[in-house]
Amino acid sequence: MAIRLGDDAPNFTADTTEGKIDFHQWKGDSWAVLFSHPKDFTPVCTTELGAVAGLKPEFDKRNVKVIGLSVDPVDSHSGWAGDIKDVTGNELNFPLIADPERKVAETYDMLPGGGGSTSLADVLTVRSVYVIGPDNKVKLTLTYPASTGRNFDELLRVIDSLQLSAKHSVATPANWKQGEDVIIANSVNDEDAKAKFGSFDAKKPYLRTTKQPS
Repeated sequence: MAIRLGDDAPNFTADTTEGKIDFHQWKGDSWAVLFSHPKDFTPVCTTELGAVAGLKPEFDKRNVKVIGLSVDPVDSHSGWAGDIKDVTGNELNFPLIADPERKVAETYDMLPGGGGSTSLADVLTVRSVYVIGPDNKVKLTLTYPASTGRNFDELLRVIDSLQLSAKHSVATPANWKQGEDVIIANSVNDEDAKAKFGSFDAKKPYLRTTKQPS
C-alpha cells in the first residue's frame, strides 16, 4: 500500500553501515530524509550519495538526519563508499541501510510495478524520497526514474518551506527561495495577519504576501 502525506512513517530495524538501527529511535525528534537507490556500484547512485555527503552540513543546520537504502548488503555498501569518495571527493558520512530481503523497500513502496517478481529488474528499488517530520509523519514523497539523479538542493528548498510552514501560518509560492516573501495562510484573517506579520500585500482576497518570518 502506498504511503501518503500525513501517514505515520513506518518503523523498522535494519543493518546499516553504522550498525543496526531502530529507525524511530535513530531519528528521535529530528526531521529525517529516507531515500532509496536501485543498486550499489551504479553510476547515478554514486553521484547522488556523494552529493548528499557534501550537503550534510546543510542538513545538519536544519536538524535533518539523512539515511539511504539499497537492496545490497552492508559489506557491499562499505566497498562502494571508496568509489563514492573517489568520484565525488566526499566521504560517506550518513548511514546506508542494507535491505537484501527488500523488507524496508516493500514497507515504503520503493519497488517498481510487479514487485512480487524475483527478476533482477524488479529487485532494484526506485529512487524514492521521504521527508519525515519530528512527529514521525510523512511530509513529502518523491519518486524518480532510475535514469534521473535527484536535485538535493531542491530537497533542501522544500525542507526550508516545510519547516517554515510548521512554525508559522504561511505557505510558499512557486519557485520560492529562502528569504523571499511568503503567502499568509487563508486560515488567518486580516486582523490576525496584521497582528502576526505586520504589513502585508493583498494581491487578491485569497492571496496575501508578507516578508518571510525570521
